[in-house]
Amino acid sequence: MNVAAIDRHLNSTENTVSLSIAPQPTVFTNIYRNNINIAVWQRNLSSELTHEIETFLSDNPTFRKSISLSPETVREELDLATQRKLPKALVENIAQLVDMFCCLFDLKEVGLRLTALNNAMCPRFHVDRIPCRLVTTFHGEASQWLPNHKVDRTKLGHGNNGLPDETSGLYKQHSDIEQLSTGDVALFKGEAWAGNENLGVVHRSPATLPNETRLLMTLDFC
Repeated sequence: MNVAAIDRHLNSTENTVSLSIAPQPTVFTNIYRNNINIAVWQRNLSSELTHEIETFLSDNPTFRKSISLSPETVREELDLATQRKLPKALVENIAQLVDMFCCLFDLKEVGLRLTALNNAMCPRFHVDRIPCRLVTTFHGEASQWLPNHKVDRTKLGHGNNGLPDETSGLYKQHSDIEQLSTGDVALFKGEAWAGNENLGVVHRSPATLPNETRLLMTLDFC
């Protein structure tokens, strides 16, 4: 996604919500605006980090870890929880994001999930009943979402009547689907954010490419 620092206003007859996207992490503060439900920090991972992640995934194709940790001890806790399997550059990258997330929301600790995926973890579009989640893909295809004005929310969950998202009427055409780039860091507002009822980001996991392993990280409120 090659987009300059912008807010894209997504209009509907009922509400207006925006995607705020920029190449600086300061974009995250925009998530506090009532009309913003996605904030994206566009970033490119270094070739060194990408190479280390590829080596790590080759050696650990089924890696999966969920832990609660604090900004002050994130490095030690990650090393302990993973038996020092994670590349140092990845640990530092994660530590930076944990610190940002905790600072932004005044949290003492967060719930971290780091998962290697060979298939779509959540293949159907859905909303999360949480306040806000940080999402980033370190390797492979990144998360997808639908702009609010292009979603018929009555078709979520049981409202799809057993039909695939592509034919249920949830959205009109494939080009409605937006997608993060590998390395991008996004904040997705959920349904539990005060005042964001029926505006939680509608998103899903992408289909994985043949012989590709994704490395997905999420951060949640504890």
